[in-house]
Amino acid sequence: MNELKQIIEEAFKNREEINFQTQGEIRNAVNDTLNQLDKGKIRVCEKKENEWIVNQWIKKAILLSFRLNDNEVIKASHATWFDKVPSKTANWSKKDLEEAGFRYVPDAVVRKSAFIAKGVILMPSFVNLGAYVDEGTMIDTWATVGSCA
Repeated sequence: MNELKQIIEEAFKNREEINFQTQGEIRNAVNDTLNQLDKGKIRVCEKKENEWIVNQWIKKAILLSFRLNDNEVIKASHATWFDKVPSKTANWSKKDLEEAGFRYVPDAVVRKSAFIAKGVILMPSFVNLGAYVDEGTMIDTWATVGSCA
């Protein structure tokens, strides 16, 4: 994890040089960080010894991802949008959904890198990238879970 953090921190210092053509170590580190967020292995904010800690390097990885990725047409369910972040479940099969263990209804949007735990129910809502929705939670109608929440 320290190696990822170092790559991200250094890349963020030089973020003006990062763009859609950037490849290699930086792109790999950002993608790895987003994938770990997506699986709930890391969190932007976490409680340690009764205090909330913000992992700034993870926020920086999210910000770098916007420099690395151009807008694309994204199709999910019955909606289409133009964005840099794909839908979390755009290419999932029934098996993937069953393994994830959460339920969501039409107009519930979850962006890739948001973690949704087992037993979660998403009514029409929006869960932004880097968010962490824990077990047994219901995000009710038209609620928004912000970036890194």
